[in-house]
Amino acid sequence: MLGLFLTGTDTGVGKTWVTAMVARDLQDGGTSVGTYKPVASGTVDGRWQDIDMLSKALGDQFPAERICPQRFDAPLAPPEAARRENREIDAGLLRSATRWWTDHVELLLVEGVGGLLCPLTETETIAELAVDLGWPLIIVARSGLGTINHTLLTIEAARHRSLVIAGVITNDACPADPLDRSVQTNAMLIERHGGVRVLGHVAHRESSDLLTLDAKATIDWLALAGQSS
Repeated sequence: MLGLFLTGTDTGVGKTWVTAMVARDLQDGGTSVGTYKPVASGTVDGRWQDIDMLSKALGDQFPAERICPQRFDAPLAPPEAARRENREIDAGLLRSATRWWTDHVELLLVEGVGGLLCPLTETETIAELAVDLGWPLIIVARSGLGTINHTLLTIEAARHRSLVIAGVITNDACPADPLDRSVQTNAMLIERHGGVRVLGHVAHRESSDLLTLDAKATIDWLALAGQSS
């Protein structure tokens, strides 16, 4: 089974939205795909919206507990959210839960929590899980002012751990600021200074439909997943 690990430069950058979009694109191309979020924290009206979105992208054909086996109510970093419920993150399950997917899909999309260095357990971050799973990273970043620094820091942290970076996707999680001229040059500067490919940009739309990447026909997700260090 191939895999891609989607991480973000921060929380709220649209990782779930982009992960669902990539899943839909892969399915449209005939690839059987799964989505896996190792842990989710934060409910709205008693539901985990991220899990609902990832499930919908797959046509609601897989059990929610396979998409996300560890779920907590408080909108906090996972170990703190677990502590509020007198529970602990099961570090082994974070990894072993991916094995179920090997008999069901060709490619698994793993969506991290927060940014690459977000605490995942009492002793490790998202980065440690990414290292253990060993799949190439797709970094989801904002498109506007400030994204260059955040993205380059994430790239540096990933490379420090010998993680393969498949590319960057910029996403407008909120409506773009019409006065922000940096969006015209940020992608170019991220590529130049980060030595990575910016795969595309997702524009903000007031719609329940999954967005598509600009020039998505040029993106071969299977080839990206097949990259190695």
